[in-house]
Amino acid sequence: MTTSDKKTDVPAELDRRQFLEKATGAVAGVGIAAAAWPFISSMNPSADIVAKSILEVDISQIQSSEAKTIEWQSKPIFILRRTEAQITAMQASMGSDIDPQPDEARVLKSEWLVVIGLCTHLGCVPTRKPEGWFCPCHGSRYDNSGRVLRGPAPKNFYLLPYRFIAENKLLLGQT
Repeated sequence: MTTSDKKTDVPAELDRRQFLEKATGAVAGVGIAAAAWPFISSMNPSADIVAKSILEVDISQIQSSEAKTIEWQSKPIFILRRTEAQITAMQASMGSDIDPQPDEARVLKSEWLVVIGLCTHLGCVPTRKPEGWFCPCHGSRYDNSGRVLRGPAPKNFYLLPYRFIAENKLLLGQT
């Protein structure tokens, strides 16, 4: 063998070695991903938990100015069918200086208010009054848009993900 032949063999040997290193790395990566998949998949919620996270609600029986309380994910949900007068009053106001928010940002349809019915102070369940809700524990007051008006509550009623799936049906949970 001449020295010129050895020089041409070396790049071929290096190319083969680089190919084998890359192929081995790729197979090892696929093996690690395949071994890790069951562990990653086990972190997803089970089917019964996912089923509880979505709730269909028929709101056709709720009369104007009437509120209905339902349970979703172990929390009370207030659904209020507002009158035109309530809608007009809520749209004209931003709530109080505690947590100002326009009414349009709190509802999908102006006639319907859907909020998590827990006082944002300590998690009590407020009672319904014509002008809104009153928390008997520490005196927080909320308007008919679920905005805190006064009291120790630091925030408005929390909103939840929902959408209308028909004129008189709500889907609470994933939107």
